[in-house]
Amino acid sequence: MEKQLLYPKRLRRLPPQFSWVDQRLVRDEHIDRLSHPACALYLFLSTVADRNGLSYYSDRSLGRRLQMAAAQLASARAELVKADLIAYQHPLYQLLSLDARPETERGGLYSLKQVFQQMGGGR
Repeated sequence: MEKQLLYPKRLRRLPPQFSWVDQRLVRDEHIDRLSHPACALYLFLSTVADRNGLSYYSDRSLGRRLQMAAAQLASARAELVKADLIAYQHPLYQLLSLDARPETERGGLYSLKQVFQQMGGGR
């Protein structure tokens, strides 16, 4: 079956501002593990973040726009951090790549090969 646009005049175009949501959020089932408030926060951050995934929205602004109490916002943020979807250091949010990170970036153990590679002696 060939797909056809329902409203060709309403075809989405990339706006001058950079904003998008990675399809892997759904395809890799990240969204299935999130609460509604966490999904809302992630969507909002995705739409306001710059091309590096950074945003400086305050808790007050986020709470007002997403209609979340401070505790609910903090819980949603913690959920996204735990899910490895965002990094947060007040007042800065960073949307993280959905690419799998090596264990060493998560504070895991280094293999001898990795140690030597970091020292410049590995191949």
